[in-house]
Amino acid sequence: MLPRQVLPRQFYLITRRCAQRQFLLRPDKATNNAFLYCLIDAALRCEIDVLLPCAMSNHYHAVIYDRAGRYPEFIEHFHKLLARSQNARRGRWENFWSSEQTCVVKLVGREAVIDKLVYTAVNPVQDHLVERVHHWPGVNGLVALLAGRPLRATRPLHFFRPDGPMPDALELPLTLPAELGPAAAVISELRDRVRAVELECAAERARTGRHVLGRRAVLAQSWRDHPASVEPRRSLRPQVATRNKWARIEALLRNRAFVVEYASARERWRDGIPAVFPLGTYWLQRFASVPVIAT
Repeated sequence: MLPRQVLPRQFYLITRRCAQRQFLLRPDKATNNAFLYCLIDAALRCEIDVLLPCAMSNHYHAVIYDRAGRYPEFIEHFHKLLARSQNARRGRWENFWSSEQTCVVKLVGREAVIDKLVYTAVNPVQDHLVERVHHWPGVNGLVALLAGRPLRATRPLHFFRPDGPMPDALELPLTLPAELGPAAAVISELRDRVRAVELECAAERARTGRHVLGRRAVLAQSWRDHPASVEPRRSLRPQVATRNKWARIEALLRNRAFVVEYASARERWRDGIPAVFPLGTYWLQRFASVPVIAT
């Protein structure tokens, strides 16, 4: 895998799928609570602002703002904690997450962030699982975000020790960073666009005769099941999202320049020659303390 530049003050869309597309995150009270507890713990530990999470039955999306340049640590901690918790609850020992790399898309510009907030919120509606976002029985932070209400969770009893170091309860406000502009304007636009998608999906179902699966059927699914559809493989995995063509080109060129500079520095460092790594080097700085260009 090519190295990724990790910089502070960046927006990302994080996506991770469960192994074999199984419904290992199928909504229920304990699963929803465990997902939120692990997410909040990782976000607080790694200084991550969570804008909006949505946990589907076999994958999740989360739009985040990485203030300190620690998103790799965040997803590492979150994924490990949740995998162990859910495996303990299900009596499983195998991989919880898909073996493919976590999808991390950098969101360049306000429009891209709003687009991915809408995409994350309406995921269960666009999959025709429910008619409205708030009907989804799993974790979806839209209602909390629009109402200004924090996410809350209690320590999962099926995994964490009652006398252990983990807190009894955790709380995390969903934030809209100032970089997006006035929060009221963002919330108003988000509410309108989500409602527009709900109406579009309803019109599509009326035109095609398709029906939503519904909350009851979602909750009745076995966590051992998986979708009957065939998932596309070996497709493109975008690293940058933006509406602006030139901003996308610029971001991709910066990524390419980072990879070239990183490879050159790593080769010199490996050969024992003094080398300074480019800004945004993460893994080697964290675990090998290599020098990195100062900001």
